[in-house]
Amino acid sequence: MNKTLEKIGELGLVPVVKIEKAEDALPLGKALLDGGLPIAEITFRTSAAEESIKVLNKELPDLLIGAGTVLTIEQVKKAVSAGAQFIVSPGFNPKVVDYCVENNILITPGLNNPTQIEMALERGIKVVKFFPAEASGGLPLLASMSAPYSGIKFIPTGGINLNNLTSYLSNKKVHACGGSWMVKPELISSGNFDEITRLTKEAISIMLGFGFAHLGINEEDEEKALNSANLLSHLFYLAVKEGTSSVFAGPAFEVIKNRYLGEHGHIAIVTNDIHRAIAYLKMKGISVLPETAKEKDGKLKAIYLDQEASGFAIHLLQK
Repeated sequence: MNKTLEKIGELGLVPVVKIEKAEDALPLGKALLDGGLPIAEITFRTSAAEESIKVLNKELPDLLIGAGTVLTIEQVKKAVSAGAQFIVSPGFNPKVVDYCVENNILITPGLNNPTQIEMALERGIKVVKFFPAEASGGLPLLASMSAPYSGIKFIPTGGINLNNLTSYLSNKKVHACGGSWMVKPELISSGNFDEITRLTKEAISIMLGFGFAHLGINEEDEEKALNSANLLSHLFYLAVKEGTSSVFAGPAFEVIKNRYLGEHGHIAIVTNDIHRAIAYLKMKGISVLPETAKEKDGKLKAIYLDQEASGFAIHLLQK
């Protein structure tokens, strides 16, 4: 897959931005970066779009910049010249799409029916925009419409918000989601960039869905592990379940039979998408330990980070 598309999939969320004044572009881009989301789709709904893309491309090289609501070939040329790395259109205009395909310009055209899906596939396009997502029928339509087509993914946009973001992203055909609630035009025009940062962090938190799974406790041998698990069971009325390498006392305590990572043990954290979580942690300078990866049916289910907290290793788990 195209590297830019891979990056969009890792990020999972594309802020769809309408800017009235080009001077707001730089503080907006910084607000998104401060919020941990290095991507923006600048829509050609205003005359400030082209200049905004130029400013962001020059001043914020870490920001992945796309152009949205692109309706004409002329707008494609302006967007690409300004530094846009991807093009998004609300509908499927064959002239615009063909121009982009012929000139190796990444485009995700908008569609909401099977005929348009086949038009995209015929042109070798593997990721498209599902628009307007909610007004067209939402996830039920997406599920039924996409069922015959295994080689395509969607970026739903239109009506996406905190209440339905994770539902969309949990669908295996969804590559990412586009949304504007964290970058509302009134927030930009009023200069409320701190609120944009806050809303962006909130969106990432909801999307990744980090939560406590269990506490791992290191013991020296099997006997001590069983004794610790039985003590926890006795104190808190927890069921004991013994495995090959550890003993669980209820779902919250895992006692390791032989010392493993972490001075004291590990903290297990669940996430909605382990691959996306790894990508976001990487942006924070935190890597994982590949040798600790555990898979099931060919899919990554668990992995340790290269960080400890108070003597506890940190263990990511896929929900």
